[in-house]
Amino acid sequence: MTWYSAADTPELADFGPVTGLGVTGRGAPGGAAHIAAITALYAVAGPLTGLAGGLPMPVLEGRWWVEDTTRHPLDVPRDEWHWHLFLRLPDDLDPALADQAREAARPAPGIDAVQLVTFTDGRCVQMTHHGSFAEEPKSLALMDEFMSAHGLVPAGLHHEIYLSGLQETDPTALRTILRQPVRTAQG
Repeated sequence: MTWYSAADTPELADFGPVTGLGVTGRGAPGGAAHIAAITALYAVAGPLTGLAGGLPMPVLEGRWWVEDTTRHPLDVPRDEWHWHLFLRLPDDLDPALADQAREAARPAPGIDAVQLVTFTDGRCVQMTHHGSFAEEPKSLALMDEFMSAHGLVPAGLHHEIYLSGLQETDPTALRTILRQPVRTAQG
């Protein structure tokens, strides 16, 4: 199992720490703040791929949450969603290259918000969702059923890895890894 692979049905996985370029914000997916953050991420990633000797362009990832934990996230208005957008980098990349890339990207807007970040998903339930983002609740329901059947509960931010790229317009071609960090339920 690799970072960029998941079965078409829910499965358990475990992932250690990863490092990459990240930016944090709030707003609806595809909204102005979200698009500006993606643009800033790629503005820094472009020079970084060259500075790192031809590093391939990483795929976009998003970790999502809402402040009102008493409500299901899909019941919260999308403009109230929070996100960490992320482009994973190789584990052995010199961290100084990220600063050099940010300077090379000037004067692109928003680049000062792009930081080198590390996070750990740890133990997760994950699967590959095929289809539009609007159909993700069906896959998320399968993951919820899997968690319940295995005595697991969410224990971290909902994580999505956009394998197809956001510019894909054919919803049948979209592939997104859905990943939910978990822990054993108490009691």
